[in-house]
Amino acid sequence: QVQLVESGGGLVQAGGSLRLSCAASGRTFTNYFMGWFRQAPGKEREFVSSINWNNGFTYYSDSVKGRFTISRDKTRNTVYLQMNSLQSEDTAVYYCAVRPGVRYEYWGQGTQVTVSS
Repeated sequence: QVQLVESGGGLVQAGGSLRLSCAASGRTFTNYFMGWFRQAPGKEREFVSSINWNNGFTYYSDSVKGRFTISRDKTRNTVYLQMNSLQSEDTAVYYCAVRPGVRYEYWGQGTQVTVSS
């Protein structure tokens, strides 16, 4: 099993910044992705960003490209999401997840991000 614990959410004014963290523990994999997703009230969960744990390649949704940055710390088994220029549309519960194969199988409990306008 894999345990994922997110932190760093909170309330921020529009234009502000937050950094989310997701610490992973438990089972390890040889090649995998870690990703961030979000779900706003009344909406489906959507992909935000991901990173290949081995080579560091990153991917972003169009809605956050240029504003959010995903990174990893291999020594801490932690993935980060730096969120800048936050907008009210970024308000959601943010989840981190692990994709050991073709789909995301392990999920954190989520952390709330609220952007006030």
